[in-house]
Amino acid sequence: MTDLPRLRPEPIPAIHPLPEYLAEGRVKERYEDMKAVFQVPWMGVVTMAYAHYPGFYDALWTGLRPLCASRPFVEAFQDLRAFTEDAVTALNPPPIARRLTELGYAPREIANIRDMNEVFSHGNFPYLIVASIARRLLEGAGMSGARAAPVFEGRHAPEAGVPFLLMEAHHADAPTRALYDDIKTILGLPFVNTDYRAFARWPSYFHRAWVDLKKVVSGAQYEEIVQAVHARAAAAARTLPNPGGLTSAALREAAEADATLQEVLAMCRLFQWLLPGLVTNVAYFRHQLRGE
Repeated sequence: MTDLPRLRPEPIPAIHPLPEYLAEGRVKERYEDMKAVFQVPWMGVVTMAYAHYPGFYDALWTGLRPLCASRPFVEAFQDLRAFTEDAVTALNPPPIARRLTELGYAPREIANIRDMNEVFSHGNFPYLIVASIARRLLEGAGMSGARAAPVFEGRHAPEAGVPFLLMEAHHADAPTRALYDDIKTILGLPFVNTDYRAFARWPSYFHRAWVDLKKVVSGAQYEEIVQAVHARAAAAARTLPNPGGLTSAALREAAEADATLQEVLAMCRLFQWLLPGLVTNVAYFRHQLRGE
């Protein structure tokens, strides 16, 4: 059981992500620092939405940075990734590499898709755990872990050199825009996650990958996996160390200086609800790309 039940906010709140290219000053510094600590090439929509509330975002990252740079945090998100990728095999994702080869994809192109998947397969999990902590603290609960946490030294991110390019809706042709609309409808989201916009750089690949995934996302087995991922992320949020000493009271106070607590909490609940599904979907895509 989890003391952070899986919860989809109703109605879905408006979100106001602050894109990296518009970030300035302290927020831009926070973005770059967060990417460096997470060892990722992009800011997740979740943290760009947090940045719309600058006091909240600043308090959250100031308090969580020591944890996110620690060995227990890295081990926790790596364990969560391993669990997710093992669990998703039960959905039997159909292999896709041969189909891509038949379309004319060269081995290098398929390798580039695998590299892009690896970027998200690594990077989504730190965001998920942070989102779980943020929701937990805003709801008035604390973190029960010790204050001490050894620093992680070295590199945990993949050495993937694939260019990080996104197919935005205004760049896309009509079939890709229709695919984006389908994703939002089926997943119940008001936006298209960065991951999907990156995979849509290869539209003939992503169309086939999504058609396969779409067949399972409404099933009970899929939801059981997502619920299990959520529960493990919630457990990490409760039990990880708290070397920055971040408290519920301090984060709630910072949020209320930016907006109503309910507004910020609804936004946090939205992302903490959707991220377990996102990491499950990326794991499904990863399994599709296995060797044949």
